[in-house]
Amino acid sequence: MATKAKIGVLGASGYTGSELVRLLLRHPRAEIALVTADRRAGQEMREVFPQFAPFDLPKLVSIEGLDWKNAGLDLIFCALPHATTQKVIKGIFAANPAAKVVDLSADFRLSDTAAYAKWYGHEHYAPELQKQAVYGLTEVYRREVKKAQLVANPGCYTSCAQLPLLPLIKAKAIDTDEIVIDAKSGMTGAGRSAKEAMLFSEVSEGFHAYGVGGHRHMAELDQEFSKAAGREVVVTFTPHLVPMNRGILSTIYVRGKRGRTPSDLHVILLKTYMKEPFVHVLPFGETPQTRHVRGSNMTMIGVANDRIPGRAIVVAALDNLVKGASGQAVQNMNLMLGYPETMGLEQVALFP
Repeated sequence: MATKAKIGVLGASGYTGSELVRLLLRHPRAEIALVTADRRAGQEMREVFPQFAPFDLPKLVSIEGLDWKNAGLDLIFCALPHATTQKVIKGIFAANPAAKVVDLSADFRLSDTAAYAKWYGHEHYAPELQKQAVYGLTEVYRREVKKAQLVANPGCYTSCAQLPLLPLIKAKAIDTDEIVIDAKSGMTGAGRSAKEAMLFSEVSEGFHAYGVGGHRHMAELDQEFSKAAGREVVVTFTPHLVPMNRGILSTIYVRGKRGRTPSDLHVILLKTYMKEPFVHVLPFGETPQTRHVRGSNMTMIGVANDRIPGRAIVVAALDNLVKGASGQAVQNMNLMLGYPETMGLEQVALFP
């Protein structure tokens, strides 16, 4: 039997941390060797998440005092809060320069540390590590991820917008000054910590926009779209909170350039993702729903005509906890460790 890689999950008591555990339990080449959760330290995973009761998992421990040099881990996932992660990862690399880390927070996504300070309200605590961090949108940076030691997993909203838009921007097929992204997310995108605004009675039977005109993911979108276009790109992006557990749906409005029709845009996306295992482009005129991707690592994309000539409506859907976070993190882990990219991620969407 092939040797299994020893994996650590930091922040295993959160939604993305528990999703990593769920996926890794069925990964044929991964062994969960460490799980941390400061507030839950000393507890078993089954006490925090009863669905893990049948599985032999390590006890949750605190990050404080861990010996990273002798931990014997082949790769570490960081599913920790923003800002906390920079200091933790800095400590990991100081003790073990050969470590491999996939970070699910926003702490290493922005290549410009000044932009990070502007959007997140504090200085970057590990600027020297930022220089080596690879942005982990797997379908775009696959080659770089394979050689990386530190991968910054993209945000869920940004993955759902970039996968449909980047091929169109690179092909110069759309007007980059007229992109509008109307995105909706389930509740788990806000994390698991207790917040008054996330109480059932506060969000059920309602639907609202938030971060209007200033959501932090805008910086990530600006960075990647500008890089693809070779010029500054600033898009309109508005997120909304929907009273459901999982899923992101992005409805994107674009205008074709040089006479490009919605059908032309559809062809570009079809050709781009023809051989991609985790991005599926629907027949022209069909659009996806969040329930079509629930629990899977799949992104579905549809293109339809707008009634305004020259404009197209592009719709993308993914599970924010899988392709939008932990699934893509495992996809990146597979590349970093030399495994088949799809290993452990073949789950078909759960429906109904």
